[in-house]
Amino acid sequence: MAMCKSHGQDSSYFIGWQEYEKNPYDPLQNPSGIIQMGLAENQLSFDLLESWLARNQDVIQFRENGGSMFRDLALFQDYHGLQAFKNVLVSFMAEIRRKKVKFDPKNLVLTAGSTSANEILIFCLAEPGEALLIPTPYYPGFDRDLKWRTGAEIVPIHCYSSNNFRITESALEEAYEQAQKRNLTVKAVFITNPSNPLGTTMSRNELNILITFAMTKNIHIVSDEIYAGTVFDSPKFISIMEALIDRKLEKSKMWNQVHIVSSLSKDLGLPGFRVGMIYSNNETLIAAATKMSSFGLISSQTQYLLSKILGDRRFIKRYIKENKKQLIHRREMLASGLANSGIECLESNAGLFCFVDMRDLLKSNTFEAEMELWKKIISNVGLNVSPGSSCHCSEPGWFRVCFANMSKETLDLAMQRINNFVNSDRDIRQNLRQQPPRSVRAAGSRRRRTIANWVVKLSSGDGRTDR
Repeated sequence: MAMCKSHGQDSSYFIGWQEYEKNPYDPLQNPSGIIQMGLAENQLSFDLLESWLARNQDVIQFRENGGSMFRDLALFQDYHGLQAFKNVLVSFMAEIRRKKVKFDPKNLVLTAGSTSANEILIFCLAEPGEALLIPTPYYPGFDRDLKWRTGAEIVPIHCYSSNNFRITESALEEAYEQAQKRNLTVKAVFITNPSNPLGTTMSRNELNILITFAMTKNIHIVSDEIYAGTVFDSPKFISIMEALIDRKLEKSKMWNQVHIVSSLSKDLGLPGFRVGMIYSNNETLIAAATKMSSFGLISSQTQYLLSKILGDRRFIKRYIKENKKQLIHRREMLASGLANSGIECLESNAGLFCFVDMRDLLKSNTFEAEMELWKKIISNVGLNVSPGSSCHCSEPGWFRVCFANMSKETLDLAMQRINNFVNSDRDIRQNLRQQPPRSVRAAGSRRRRTIANWVVKLSSGDGRTDR
């Protein structure tokens, strides 16, 4: 296992980080360095958290009711976690889901980050050699988190830009058939909602397709919802649990086969605090996951501090509201900056990144050309972005670009660098001139499909078309 190469460290996603670390941008010390746009970190609302801490010095000093909490927090704690912390966590989870779902703290398992939560879930659900179906594109780290130590296999559900990478019934069936051809037993569908790297939320129709599929195949659903608190625009976020409730499935077998992963890394911008969680109505899974969580616990000091922050409901409501405003503004900065260079983004409503369409910058429609462009962007432009191939995207030319882990000035500089690159590269400039915007081409494609369907209707003599 120590020598096994399935960790995924050789992915271009991680290689980009290594290149950044060799030459990190600093406005004063290294102004020509590489700007980190491959890190999905939320630094936009840190001032709110810091101002709360400044007003609540007793919490930082572990003081309560005039006495010190240090001894209590420093001594051994049960691995179930502090009850006060679990209580405010489920309240926070409900708040960012618009209180459409109620969560019971006894169904919650605390873990050292969502990485640990995901791995524990797969250990509980799948034997080595059994399979998970995952929609593409997906977070590159899942190849490590879900496969490396568990021995599980990932079978991709191929999604495409023609429908904005939405999950379809046919794509689910095709992935299931591929697993069967490989003699793999499928144990679960694993989704990220909101999506990393797409920055989109799943529609109610997609969730219903997914639930029906899982019920038919008698498999589990794992919904990684660590970006639920980053939804900044419509359509509103729908949790997999809300979708189950809407279908009145609380007393069905499926109710115990759906599991949620959550975290405070993205919603509160605290990845260094290593707070993740598993939520499930399955008592057997919760019991097993709780035992396994002892290999990666959250410190009592962290739980205590965060229980006080999350327990301040007025502050949390303000934080959620202000954070959304910051995300909208920063996303617009990135999208408009890229548009000035003739580059478009996938329409998104969540996340700390955009999925950027650079297909027109490729020399050919191949993943080799994508890697060539990516190397140029790192070496010549000085930006670390994540190529779509590292996310197992089915189409070359897409890149995940993060916008929430830097200052406005740094983002402006990144956009200037992209613009200079596009204008200085003769081949790219010529290609962009020859191509109308993708939105125009997509509209033309839709018109052609509409005309084709109309012709089919006339020739068939009825008003039906395949959907």
